[in-house]
Amino acid sequence: MTATTTIPHPPAFWLRDNCPCTDCRDPRNGQKLFQITDLPAGLAIGSAREARTPLGEPAREIVWAPDGHRSLYPLAWLDAHAPEREAPHPGDGRTEADKELWAAADLRGRLPQAHWAAYSTDDAVRIHALDGVRRLGFVLLRDVPLRDRQVLDVARTFGFVRETNYGELFEVRVEADPNNLAFTGARITPHTDNPYRDPVPTLQLLHCLANEASGGDSGLVDGFHAAALLRAEDPAAFEVLTRTPVEFVFADARTELRAQRPLIETDALGRIREVRFNNRSTGTLHHPAEVLDAFYRAYRSFAALLLRPELQLDFRLTPGDCLVFDNTRLLHARTAFAESGARHLQGTYADLDGLASTLAVLRREGGAR
Repeated sequence: MTATTTIPHPPAFWLRDNCPCTDCRDPRNGQKLFQITDLPAGLAIGSAREARTPLGEPAREIVWAPDGHRSLYPLAWLDAHAPEREAPHPGDGRTEADKELWAAADLRGRLPQAHWAAYSTDDAVRIHALDGVRRLGFVLLRDVPLRDRQVLDVARTFGFVRETNYGELFEVRVEADPNNLAFTGARITPHTDNPYRDPVPTLQLLHCLANEASGGDSGLVDGFHAAALLRAEDPAAFEVLTRTPVEFVFADARTELRAQRPLIETDALGRIREVRFNNRSTGTLHHPAEVLDAFYRAYRSFAALLLRPELQLDFRLTPGDCLVFDNTRLLHARTAFAESGARHLQGTYADLDGLASTLAVLRREGGAR
């Protein structure tokens, strides 16, 4: 029976843009075969009726005016994607809306962790571990083999290595002529890595090969939680830090990198999406005096908040531990250590899109949630 025009329908261009027929989408890969400008300017629903898909599923058939194109939409698809419904997972998985924000006490007794033997052989364990990175911002892999360059193999279990000016991997140990304070025994306060890079590496891995030095304990701070606290406690400071570009700089004999980004980046809906914070890499800001005054007030407030002891999760990496964490969300830190002691980590960078893809495929193939 043909539906009347009084039956509500989603917006015409949205509905036609999602036509699943083989004239509109390549059946081999699902990609669209038309441009939005190919659709008639006066596009409208000519008629609609209840129908069935070739597999017998309930569907709605639309005949379009003025071109007469026919589209068949499964009712299950229409129900799942109807514009008036709130999406079950809003956003792209990168904002605070899709995360579990935490302070140190929130993770007491439930660190996201997995043993390497199980992680590398059991898809359910790998799903749980990778979901820890997506949801909480990190996972700690235990008993990872103590082999040179093993950290690269860890990264390749879920994505691709992001090579930088430091190479495929970098050695976190004391160097005679360091181009970065990370390669000394100095205390390192909470920070994100490579804020001077655009795009910034979104994942970092640190594999502990030795940690016999006095000191050198690690710490993590949930930057999204800290930013949300700043928004609640000092909304004006939060606003300043989301709209003031900061120039981050790194330079040595072979490299010069610069990027301008706010310390707190939000998406189009105002949700926290990225934190860049690194006092060692902050360059000279060039703004009017009143902007600089407002920025530095807000910057100091956020910096003080990030140093609150209750926000930092403290732990000590032992040989065989490999920490995988979201470099757009978590700030990492370490205590000072005696340079005479053996402390050696190997690190590399990767990206969240690779991890998210691996997690989605594992869930799709295994039906795990």
